[in-house]
Amino acid sequence: MIDRTDVHDAARRIAAHVRRTPTLALDGSTVLKLELTQHTGSFKPRGAFNDVLSRASLPAAGIVAASGGNHGQAVAYVASCLGLNAEVFVPEVCPPVKRERIAGFGATVVVGGAIYDDAQAACTARAVQSGAHLVHPFDRDEVMAGAGTVALELAEDRPDLDTVLVAVGGGGLLGGTLAFYGRDVRVVAVEPERSQALHAALHAGHPVEVGVDGVASDSLGARQIGQRPFELAQAHLHRSITVSDAAIVAAQQHLWASVRIVAEPGGAAAFAALLGGAYRPEPGERVAVIVCGGNVDPASVAPPGAASTGGTATGRGTVPA
Repeated sequence: MIDRTDVHDAARRIAAHVRRTPTLALDGSTVLKLELTQHTGSFKPRGAFNDVLSRASLPAAGIVAASGGNHGQAVAYVASCLGLNAEVFVPEVCPPVKRERIAGFGATVVVGGAIYDDAQAACTARAVQSGAHLVHPFDRDEVMAGAGTVALELAEDRPDLDTVLVAVGGGGLLGGTLAFYGRDVRVVAVEPERSQALHAALHAGHPVEVGVDGVASDSLGARQIGQRPFELAQAHLHRSITVSDAAIVAAQQHLWASVRIVAEPGGAAAFAALLGGAYRPEPGERVAVIVCGGNVDPASVAPPGAASTGGTATGRGTVPA
């Protein structure tokens, strides 16, 4: 399995191409890692850059990827920065705003089925046919190591953390976070109740297919957890929990009302666990939440005329407005 050394190597490799994203303190014991301020609006460029830059050479056909939207934007952005051709396969659930941004970076966008796994199958077939390098969104060591640089920055900025909450789809960000922290910090995985590939795999003892649905299905809607992230989860994960769609939407709205952060559903999922009480910190426990994506129509988070009412969250995991 990859470890902290691989994450440090990735950090050196991609340093010139990614942003160091900030943290925001909500109170004395809770911080947000604002990875939605990364290029393209999510953590995904970290893994995509590390994967591509790790290759001694790339085929003339360029790179190809499948994505619910965020990874596709990252791959398109990487291609535009490095002068490569890129083709991105997206599922029908990929929001128009994400498709438009992928195309805006110069990549060719292809709708490849109803959900992410359909798009991945079409993408894999295209890679075989064209010879392009396939940049997998999560089940590859280089991608996970790149994503793990989020945790490296967090550790440098907040070295006294006890717990980190991470949203999970296919497991790339979780795998990278676990590779960096090991068991030095408790890592808690958070998934939507209606798309819980990791939770089901841990229960079964191996990756299994699950149903994919819900408000965060475009970014956290993998039908099966990646094998490589799953191995890291078996070795290092502290806890796996799920949150409802209603809790995710409430977290989006709270982030906007309290600190003017516009997070997409997948980006707010980890915070939903804290806000809604699915994860309840012990007194004095120092917790970080990775807000991993912000690619969403702002009007869906803060409708016209919506007011910031302030107030506080309920439950032991309270955070200030």
